[in-house]
Amino acid sequence: MVELSLARLDGERSRAPARSYVGDGGCRRLRDAARGVRALPQLAETQRPYPDPHRVRAVSGDAPGARKVARAIDALRRGWAIAIEAPGEDRLVLLSVEMADPVRLEAFAPAGKYALLLSGGRAETLKLSNQREAADPAAPVIVEQAPWLDLPTALALADPQFDLATPLKGPFRTEAVTRPAASAAALQLARVAGLLPAFFIDGIDPEATISPADIDAHEDAARLKLATRARLPVLGAEGAEIVAFRSPEQAGEHVALLIGSPNGRSPLVRLHSECLTGDVLGSLKCDCGPQLHAAIEAMEASGWGILLYLRQEGRGIGLINKLRAYALQDQGFDTVDANTRLGFAVDARNFGLAAQMLRLLGQHEVRLLTNNPQKVTQLEAAGVAVVERVPHHLPPNPHNERYLATKRDRTGHQL
Repeated sequence: MVELSLARLDGERSRAPARSYVGDGGCRRLRDAARGVRALPQLAETQRPYPDPHRVRAVSGDAPGARKVARAIDALRRGWAIAIEAPGEDRLVLLSVEMADPVRLEAFAPAGKYALLLSGGRAETLKLSNQREAADPAAPVIVEQAPWLDLPTALALADPQFDLATPLKGPFRTEAVTRPAASAAALQLARVAGLLPAFFIDGIDPEATISPADIDAHEDAARLKLATRARLPVLGAEGAEIVAFRSPEQAGEHVALLIGSPNGRSPLVRLHSECLTGDVLGSLKCDCGPQLHAAIEAMEASGWGILLYLRQEGRGIGLINKLRAYALQDQGFDTVDANTRLGFAVDARNFGLAAQMLRLLGQHEVRLLTNNPQKVTQLEAAGVAVVERVPHHLPPNPHNERYLATKRDRTGHQL
């Protein structure tokens, strides 16, 4: 009924031609089948588990572990302690360094006894890690408790923006990581929560207790489902349709912009990660805004394309951490070193989300508009065949020349 109502309203309010994948159901699908065109699933169909030869799990209505992680993320962002329990390990109670204050830290560790958990990438910047830890930026490193490891010092250890301005106290010593699974899960959770990967550990009174498996459930792309769709005329593609997706436990929604109509060819697909500064504010530090608009133009010209707009700001580290990386770039670091100095991977995005969105839209083969071979690799690993990689080259400007050169020289982009 929703589809029919939208189609009726469209007919009254717009002179745009009817879309082949919205509205009139069985008759149109029979005509498409006769022409060999794969029509997109209707709204009611895509909300059911989509038949999947790659054995992606169907969306479940009940995922208590994922719900617990949603509550734990909320607690961390409010400056409350949580705990992580991994099989065979003692419980790890932790408090976000950047969200702590003197009152919260005293409640967390009344006796003043705590250690500090950092990522291997951040510890390497501080020259606190050994060679094995330095080889893996995501490896957990524990900084031993010391009388001079107070809140201001911990903040200076956690946030590289202060590296050049704040002389660190010390010395600092690391200790053995006796809870590796829980510690690694904590660093993953920091990224998901949009926080610096730095925690006070070994305190008391956690607000929530989760496991590494719970975090995996929260991040499971198979829990993403189609929520709604509507016509959305956009600059460069006035006949476009927007489709929104969400998972029950996550606040961010992802969207697909459908441009043109299925025409017997694999759709031209662009995976575009959210960039507030580039897409909305017109930042010249990156090429995101021009790439977004050029992708829409290319899809309109091709006759059939899908733009997937993924809520993975800052290559998966969140807006605030991306702006911290920008501050480091102002100090002379490139985009790769800025991320690793913050303690994150160079690229923390999950393109399994894009694969799930395409499956829900009934698309299993695509022509991918990208300069990034990793997108091809990850999409194919998630079960979507990339029949062609289509280059997406745009001219640089004086503000992003170094950024584009870094992507070419250090992250393998084919520019």
